[in-house]
Amino acid sequence: MMDVKPVVLTGQFVRLEPLTEDHTAGLAVVGLEDSIWEYMPYGLMRNDSDIRRWVNTLLDHAAEGTDLPFVVIHLASGRVAGTTRYMEIRPEHNSLEIGGTWYGAEYRRTQVNTECKYLLLRQAFEEFNCIRVQLKTDSRNERSQRAIERIGAVKEGILRNHMILPDGHVRHSIYYSILNSEWPHVKKKLEEKLAK
Repeated sequence: MMDVKPVVLTGQFVRLEPLTEDHTAGLAVVGLEDSIWEYMPYGLMRNDSDIRRWVNTLLDHAAEGTDLPFVVIHLASGRVAGTTRYMEIRPEHNSLEIGGTWYGAEYRRTQVNTECKYLLLRQAFEEFNCIRVQLKTDSRNERSQRAIERIGAVKEGILRNHMILPDGHVRHSIYYSILNSEWPHVKKKLEEKLAK
């Protein structure tokens, strides 16, 4: 069975550090933008206190063993760029999900997301020995769908009426996955993108 433990993952553009309460202020600097939270199941973040509550919720999930949240540090600036995490960790099935990902506006459509996904997928398949990594997004979030498809994930289908968001919207979630047999091809594609 896979053994998912906190780890620091460093690339040429980003460093993923296990999330702590100390990261709250940095996340608040880049994370108080409505568009970040529009499709997320947490509601809008209006101030530092909202971000702190959200961080504490993620840390509670980490303590339960279902999630492993990371803060994303942009290496060139040394600043917090956003966050991502392993979630729905299922050691008995050697699988997990990568999700809860968001970045401040200046880091979107840069190498940040590509390298974050590369580092997380490499760790999942090569160190945790996952046989499946899943990703999901709101069916309305076309930007996220395109980003997931660009990394090479396979669209599996839609989970209809999957969740009710804080604003009352009934969300349909689109599921994607990458299997261990597909990882070598996906890895090569991501490394080519990062080399550009």
